[in-house]
Amino acid sequence: MKKQIQAAIIICGILLFTVVIVANGQSGIKVACVGNSITEGSGLKTTYPQALQQLMGDSYEVRNYGLGGRTLLKKGDRPYWNEAKYREVLAWNPDIVIIKLGTNDTKPQNWKHKKEFVKDYKKLVKSFKDLPSKPEVYICYPIPVFEDKWGINEAAMRDEVLPAIRKIARKTNVEVIDLYTPFTGKSSLTYDGIHPNEKGAALLAAQVYQALQAAETALSAK
Repeated sequence: MKKQIQAAIIICGILLFTVVIVANGQSGIKVACVGNSITEGSGLKTTYPQALQQLMGDSYEVRNYGLGGRTLLKKGDRPYWNEAKYREVLAWNPDIVIIKLGTNDTKPQNWKHKKEFVKDYKKLVKSFKDLPSKPEVYICYPIPVFEDKWGINEAAMRDEVLPAIRKIARKTNVEVIDLYTPFTGKSSLTYDGIHPNEKGAALLAAQVYQALQAAETALSAK
């Protein structure tokens, strides 16, 4: 009987140790990448969120919540707001949120609602800030439009979307990650003038990683 009790205690100890290891393995900082097809990276061997995961390391868990063709505008033709992925990312309760939307909003059928872009973006940021995890939220300048196609156009991006995002950042007190400048003049980093190729996705990840590292350094210096 004594040996049986000792054996039971040992087994319980092993099980408890295993539970602790599993729990620790799942305790990484959760990073959610929200966006359109540029975030989704369909067809790429390594998407930008996957490349970001490699840069961030095992203490972070990066998930891809990108969905092709989606708009920030609620009145757009395919609003991100209406998708299951949006509900999923909220339910995941991330610690860090990277938002990269706006490219599909430049299409004429969507940009006719441009007066609501700032209002809708502010609401999106707030929906994440109000989560129990109180995540750090970053919003991104989209990359340049090297070829006007499918209604997506560079004039609206450069002259209207970028200034609107600057305004949104000020109003919501969040940081902007500049993905536009590093890509300027580098159409070779896309495979169709709109979507990043493998090298482009790697550059996206590097820019996001640098922004997160800079923010962490600034926070630790306070």
